[in-house]
Order: sequence, then C-alpha cells, then structure tokens
Amino acid sequence: MKYVDEFRDIGLVRNLSVKIRKITTGEWNLMEICGGQTHSIMRYGLEEFLPDKIRLVHGPGCPVCVTPLEIIDKAIRIAGRPDVIFTSFGDMLRVPGSERDLMSVKAGGGDVRILYSPLDALRIAEENPDRNVVFFAIGFETTAPANAMAVKEARRRGLKNFSILGSHVLVPPAMEAILSSGENRIQGFLAAGHVCTVMGYEEYIPIAEKYRVPIVVTGFEPVDILKGIYQLVVQLEEGRCGVENAYGRVVTRQGNPAARQLLSEVFEVADMKWRGIGTIPRSGFRLAAEYTGFDAEKIFDVGDIIQQESPLCIAGQVLQGLKKPADCTAFGRECRPEHPLGAPMVSSEGVCAAYYRFKVPN
Repeated sequence: MKYVDEFRDIGLVRNLSVKIRKITTGEWNLMEICGGQTHSIMRYGLEEFLPDKIRLVHGPGCPVCVTPLEIIDKAIRIAGRPDVIFTSFGDMLRVPGSERDLMSVKAGGGDVRILYSPLDALRIAEENPDRNVVFFAIGFETTAPANAMAVKEARRRGLKNFSILGSHVLVPPAMEAILSSGENRIQGFLAAGHVCTVMGYEEYIPIAEKYRVPIVVTGFEPVDILKGIYQLVVQLEEGRCGVENAYGRVVTRQGNPAARQLLSEVFEVADMKWRGIGTIPRSGFRLAAEYTGFDAEKIFDVGDIIQQESPLCIAGQVLQGLKKPADCTAFGRECRPEHPLGAPMVSSEGVCAAYYRFKVPN
C-alpha cells in the first residue's frame, strides 16, 4: 500500500538503526506521547533496534486511558436511563467505572450503541425524536473537530434531542505538566502526528524553548518512529532543543485551519481532570457558551461525582512515564484485558494492553 509498506521496509529500519547507534554517546530518555506509537513500538519490536543508552518512555497519549473515572460513571448513569440512546466508539464500552462499565449497562438492557462517527448519532436522533441521543465525545485534538461538527450540525438542523458527553484533552499542557514535575526525567519528545495534522506544531515551540527539550513530530510506522528518534538524538547530542517535523507528508506548521476555526467556535479551553493524573490547567475543551444546550452533563444533571481508583492500579504513574506496566504488581494478574483494573489495559492504544499483547508470553 502506498505510504504504508515503504514505511515498514526492514532495510530502511536497519539503516536508521545503524545511524542511531553511530551517533548515540549519551544516555537519553525519550517519550512517545501517542498510544498508537507505543503499540507500533511494541508490535514491531523497535526497542530492539536501539542502543541500550536510549530508553523509550510511554506517555499519556491514549484518550480512552485518560478519560476521568467520574466521566465514565456519568456516562453509565446517563446510559442507564430508559429515555436515552447512548452512543460511543467501541473502545469506551469496557473501560471500567467505579463499579461497572458501559458494556454491563448494555447487557442489562440499556440502549448503548457503537458508532464510527458522531454524525451517525445525528441520524439516530432524527430517526428517534422521542428519545434523547447522547454521543460520548472523548479524545485529543484529533477527534475534537468531528465532534464539534456534530454539535454545530445538530444546531443547524434544530435537533433538540442530541447532546454530547464531552471529555476532550489537549497534548501540549500534558507535556508541560510532565516537564514541570519534580520527578521528570524526559529529555525529548516524539509528538503525535495525527494531533499535529489538526493543530500544527507551533504550540510546541515555546515548550521546547522553555524546558530545553527537543520535540520531533512523527508518524506511526516503524520508519516514521525511528526517523523521529534519530532526529531527537541528533539534537540531544548537539545540545539543541528545537521542534522538527519528521512527518511532512501529513503535517504542516499551521495544521488544518478549517478544523482549528471550527474548534475555536464550538469549544473553549478549560481546566481538565485526567484519569490517574489529576487536574491539568487549561488542558481540555468544553462547549462554548453558545453551545451549552448540547451538554449532556447539564441536560441530565448528573452532578458532581468523586471516585477513587483501584489501589492496585498504578496507571497514573505509567501514563506520566514514571513507571512501566511490568512495574505494577497487578499487571497480568488481577489486571488483564478480560478483567481490567484501569483503562490502559482496555484501550486499543493503552500501554498496558500493548505490553500484555506483545510482551507477555502466551
């Protein structure tokens, strides 16, 4: 396949591996932000192509994983109402709440439906005018434009029975939270290519300058990732700390202007709680005042819910790059894909799921 097979070419992978090994003299901790990149690293065994002095650390870039426990419980409460059709991407259904998940709501008779686009929820709302249709709008900047479009289109069509339960988070503030921590050990970042496709990479420039860390935007195939690592190591070895784009076939400096305009119209930036991490200032989107009539939290008055994570789960430390899944005493024991304690074991982008799939012997 064009733009896929050539970025999995083993010859190119080996060449990049040799180049990285030749230039590496220092010991470097590099974080890939995106869970999709983590899965590629695990799937293709890319750590085996790197020198021992380079340590890959996995970041909080799994949208399912960082959706707050309280939001999951609110989703469960809304989905259990007889007047509601609750719609969501499939990977949210098995994310554990404090007592159960959305799949158990569905099994118990709740009308919970898996969709592939929030625009499908608008069609369901039109077909069911006597029911309230809620879409579970979670994710990073990547999925936010489609959810914004659904809200704007619902208003244009006059759909009073459509709303979203939103939990959108933003990458740059999370990077700053990691870098400003007293426990930080990250010396360079691989930025998520799909986020930068929407937002561009100008937001990363002041972060690189302030914290003196290089940032390289990269994609998700083996050649993409190793190219990004190579560019990071070059900067680190030369004592530089700029932002570089190693995903130029997709990403531009300004991103997608139309998508960014849509986001600024429908959403506003707000403080956001991240599951296992806590509240990060100005790290998420909430509906702007003009669109609050589509806010499911307000429509269904679910109120404040405060919950505690399982004491066995160290997902928050894993998502901040402080520990790896194998450091968790529950990993592969009390916590497994069929019985997860935390979201990183459930999500298709979760780091615990990646370790369990690719590193645990069958």
